[in-house]
Amino acid sequence: MIAQIADAFAALAAESGIVNMTWGNLLMILVSFVLMYLAIGKGFEPLLLIPIAFGMFLVNLPMAGVMDPPVLNLRLLQAGEELAMGETLQFIDGIAYAVKQEVGGLLYYLYQGVKLGIYPPLIFMGVGAMTDFGPLIANPKSFLMGAAAQLGIFIAFIGALLLGFTGPEAGSIGIIGGADGPTAIFTTTKLAPHLLGSIAIAAYSYMALVPIIQPPFMKLLTTDKERTVVMEQLRPVSKTEKVIFPILTTVVVALMVPSATPLIGMLMLGNLFKESGATDRLSKTAQNELLNIITIFLGTTVGATANAATFLTARTLGIVVMGLCAFIFGTIGGVLFGKVMYKFSGGKVNPLIGSAGVSAVPMAARVSQKVGAEYDPGNFLLMHAMGPNVAGVIGSAVAAGVLISTLSKYI
Repeated sequence: MIAQIADAFAALAAESGIVNMTWGNLLMILVSFVLMYLAIGKGFEPLLLIPIAFGMFLVNLPMAGVMDPPVLNLRLLQAGEELAMGETLQFIDGIAYAVKQEVGGLLYYLYQGVKLGIYPPLIFMGVGAMTDFGPLIANPKSFLMGAAAQLGIFIAFIGALLLGFTGPEAGSIGIIGGADGPTAIFTTTKLAPHLLGSIAIAAYSYMALVPIIQPPFMKLLTTDKERTVVMEQLRPVSKTEKVIFPILTTVVVALMVPSATPLIGMLMLGNLFKESGATDRLSKTAQNELLNIITIFLGTTVGATANAATFLTARTLGIVVMGLCAFIFGTIGGVLFGKVMYKFSGGKVNPLIGSAGVSAVPMAARVSQKVGAEYDPGNFLLMHAMGPNVAGVIGSAVAAGVLISTLSKYI
């Protein structure tokens, strides 16, 4: 009896998480704690970082199985033998088998929305319902800064090619430079689904860390005089303009870059809900309940792709580093073009708003405002920065469409 009890405890211990914990699991759990600290203690985009960090934490708890796929167990069925509970009969090459399917982990099923490219367009719908395109309509030149901030995408794309990644893989890595998690996920599901986990983690992590990454480069590339430029108030934008804009943008982008239609279409549909004045309930649902639910599912499952076995490899860490470079060069591209506009406008454009050309909306615009306020507390740059910011959302989606249509033939 004592021996049987000892065997039971030994079997229990062998299947416990403590015994199966590896140094890699411990390291990734520590990383998740750091991300939670940044989100809770420092307030760095908690809506993104908390679900990502907790998903990373859950998947690195040994034996938890939250991301385990379903398993199909086959048992040769002997003549006259009955099926056990939960088994079904299946013939394979004329031989009878008892088949029993073990259900996968919870996050595995929720992750299918990421893998199938369902969540990113829905996120875009919510973003569109929350976003005021008025600053962009009032100052169309903002489109140029949004386009310039896509520099990081193409620099990282070339760098990845030089490092030996295939064209589709390089395109997926480069899109991180757009600082747009949904766009990065959507592009990667089309071009390099095997890299989805590492690219999604990199894209969303850098989105959340915008307040840390961007300011040093913004200050490095601008002078005190440039940072204190007070811009003229934007003109009022009529309701008619705001209603026409999402429809017209969808038509132009869909005809020029059809591959970008799912993202741009949902972005503009959400914005049309907001601006039409006739679908208030749909607008509120898109920007609140729907967006919050999808953010929880997407963030937690993206974090759950960062298990130690797949994440702690030289290839994956290289992708994370290249993603950071892409994001930095995107910031640099926007600021440098802001300096160009400062020169050509006779000093009327504050170059700091160029950094908002990356499509982390509205985080990047808030960073432009914060850095500008450090040098002139009365300088209000937020609405001016929202122009390049929403232009960046459109620009990154268009860049994704170009990469998908150009590179998909090489898969």
